[in-house]
Amino acid sequence: MKKTILSGNEAIARGAFEAGVKVASAYPGTPSTEILENVANYPGIDAAWAPNEKVALEVGIGACFGGARALVTMKHVGLNVAADPLFTLSYIGVRGGLVLVVADDPEMHSSQDEQDSRNYAKFAKVPMLEPGDSEEARAFTRLAYEISEKFDTPVLVRTTTRISHGKSIVFPAEPVQGLPEPNLVRDPAKFVMLPANARRRHPLVEKRMLDLAQWSCEQPFNRIEEGKGEVGVITAGISYQYAKEILPDAHILKLGMVHPLPKDLIRSFAARCSTLYVIEELDPFLEEQIQAMGIRVIGKELFPICGELTPGRVQASLEGRETVLSQSTEASLPNRPPNMCPGCSHRGVFYELKRLGAFVTGDIGCYTLAALPPLSAMDSCVCMGAGISNATGLSKVLPPEQRQKVVGVMGDSTFLHTGINSLMDMVYAQAQATVVILDNRTTGMTGRQDNPGTGHSLTGAAAPAVDIETICRALGVRDIQVIDPYDLELTRQTLKDAMARPEPSVVIARRTCMLERRGAAERKLPLFVDADKCVSCKACLKLGCPAIEWNAEAGDKGKAVVNQLLCVGCGVCQQLCKFDALGVHNEK
Repeated sequence: MKKTILSGNEAIARGAFEAGVKVASAYPGTPSTEILENVANYPGIDAAWAPNEKVALEVGIGACFGGARALVTMKHVGLNVAADPLFTLSYIGVRGGLVLVVADDPEMHSSQDEQDSRNYAKFAKVPMLEPGDSEEARAFTRLAYEISEKFDTPVLVRTTTRISHGKSIVFPAEPVQGLPEPNLVRDPAKFVMLPANARRRHPLVEKRMLDLAQWSCEQPFNRIEEGKGEVGVITAGISYQYAKEILPDAHILKLGMVHPLPKDLIRSFAARCSTLYVIEELDPFLEEQIQAMGIRVIGKELFPICGELTPGRVQASLEGRETVLSQSTEASLPNRPPNMCPGCSHRGVFYELKRLGAFVTGDIGCYTLAALPPLSAMDSCVCMGAGISNATGLSKVLPPEQRQKVVGVMGDSTFLHTGINSLMDMVYAQAQATVVILDNRTTGMTGRQDNPGTGHSLTGAAAPAVDIETICRALGVRDIQVIDPYDLELTRQTLKDAMARPEPSVVIARRTCMLERRGAAERKLPLFVDADKCVSCKACLKLGCPAIEWNAEAGDKGKAVVNQLLCVGCGVCQQLCKFDALGVHNEK
């Protein structure tokens, strides 16, 4: 077939199609999101978003138990959520092949922490492949199903941001033919992990890893590239590209399978090198295992453990220079601090929460930006679902007069992800705390994906929409209020009343995201500032709306100006102006 150029995520989708995958499930998360969105374009694959990563993996497990090949994708923090079924699946094994793609995010471009998912492969005792470009992303995904079925194991494929989003040449192949049709096979000794069954499976898992390690020594995905001299490099993934660029004459052992390691191959490679580097991002995963084999290597004593590697950082490390981890560019770029979009309905909620002096236990989403000035209205943010649970914990230890200040905040998608369990616990504990569900009818933070509450599937088809109010009521919440967050007075009074209640209460702030895929958000004529009425009080700037700019040269003290290209006419700023300086164009 004709070669093409694909991103790593697009290539993984292609590899899954070629491998004959029938079911694909995921929860969106940068940098992995585009995999499922591309899988959905291929025929014969049932691709759908799941409410969280654990459910996604369990859907994939069910498909593989039926004898079908299944793909599950997520970002690194999502693997924490899916860890429970993963570890047991390692013991159970598969029928149809199961591949879990996990995308790490070195440098935390869009994540709350840096995790090295290779440790999960070792911890869960499953093999992990790591591609070094888009072609390997395609080929390794396809290969992973063969490994999965050959060794009766789920297979992890790890990418990092540069592989997921970078583009390179791919050589598509024809899909595999002749795969068995799914059917029911009862095998409780394999599929039911009662202790007695699990004890019989554990030795098989240990033998499997030994067999894989030996088998991988002879496979082309672990290859030696001959160089000159006596300098060698052991590397994998995107780090391979940097090693090739900075040390073009070195011998290179490029690992395609990073767990289990091909120890015999590593020993024979190391024997020919007087100086041996291990170049890898994040943890010294390869380095520590190779050193445990009694082989002297140079790794994290030279190369940084934090952030992404780059050719420049590898070069600087080799030369003994300090590696600069902060991102910088010499190009002249406009200043674009992180901010909520113009017309974002979350802005008014956080403005009022700050005015009420709330202690806000936040969550992961667009609204995390409320922690930044000028709103500065979020006091904690740990992980998905923690906004409500943190509020419960706080309310248990604070004196009564301070409990009323505690407000847990999360989005609609996050509520359906893991927030339901957290709210269930809050009700069970009868915590005196308020929960605000910022329902913008989409999963905004990852690019406007649908979720069980939006009424649409991944392909855009109509689907049953989960009713959040009914869920909250079913969990035992007695006080549930639904408000339009564009109405600041209503928002403030509703929050104030909810915070005063001596029991769990829920406020659902519902407004469609301005970037919703089907254009369902309401847009009005942009506002303007009447310079004669503007007294330069800057009250409108407290919202942090990017559509409101400050012209310091207007008048004696400067004047507010509305950017007509950005303003969506939400009118929230109008409610803050005590001098009626903000108006609508057709009223001018």
